[in-house]
Amino acid sequence: MQVTMTVNGEEVTREIEGRLLLVHFLRDHLQLTGTHWGCDTSNCGTCVVRLDGEPVKSCTVLAAMAGGHEVRTVEGLEQNGELDPVQRGFIECHGLQCGFCTPGMMMTARALLDSDPDPSDEEIREAISGQICRCTGYATIVRSIRWAAAEEAGTRTTAPDTEAPAAEQPAGEEPVATTTGSAS
Repeated sequence: MQVTMTVNGEEVTREIEGRLLLVHFLRDHLQLTGTHWGCDTSNCGTCVVRLDGEPVKSCTVLAAMAGGHEVRTVEGLEQNGELDPVQRGFIECHGLQCGFCTPGMMMTARALLDSDPDPSDEEIREAISGQICRCTGYATIVRSIRWAAAEEAGTRTTAPDTEAPAAEQPAGEEPVATTTGSAS
């Protein structure tokens, strides 16, 4: 079957099998390998892209279902040679370590900031709760998203806080890492 969609602002048409997942369409047919394929069960969230502005786990969407829609991948965050504030926030605040979950986290963060330009730490944690990061403990990811929000609002006046706030994660509690949340 033939599918046509807009990916990162460009219309693309390809001949595909009806059962092809969007994650594989992006990676294998369009060579957009920034979208990572992790668990293939919708548990990890590494494959999050935006479909008509909403974050979705691309391992749960058939490419045919995206036909006629707008898909934005992590490669589409950069505009005119300028990194998106979310990308810069992850760099400035060390929001990544191994980088495997980073594209999905960034796409979820971008969707959050587009809908709520000044989210609380709790709202950020809720937004990324459908994604698993095995490296950072989430504090630097939350800080990265907060940095991007401040940057976009024009309220960031100092260098990013590189020390993890003591109250960021209550002692003895596990980081938020569930399979529910906005990136479903």
